[in-house]
Amino acid sequence: MKAVVTVLGKDRTGIIAAVSNLLYQKGVNILDISQTILSGMFTMIMLIEIGQEAQYDVVRDALLQMAQQMNLEIRVQRSDIFDAMHRI
Repeated sequence: MKAVVTVLGKDRTGIIAAVSNLLYQKGVNILDISQTILSGMFTMIMLIEIGQEAQYDVVRDALLQMAQQMNLEIRVQRSDIFDAMHRI
């Protein structure tokens, strides 16, 4: 199953490393990634592949916990949502 992860927060060292390491630990494959800094704000969008449907909640919850710990905004959305929007 594929999902889109967005990360937003004040730019600082280690954000990419922390997020990608967490995904690695959960067995998630990063298919594509884009990041930039806009006026001191770090922004990142990732397309990830989660091996099992049941694992989605585990990955989402871990990323949300990380968001609180690192003072970031992290959203995880199933890619099916985006596919459905383009079919309408």
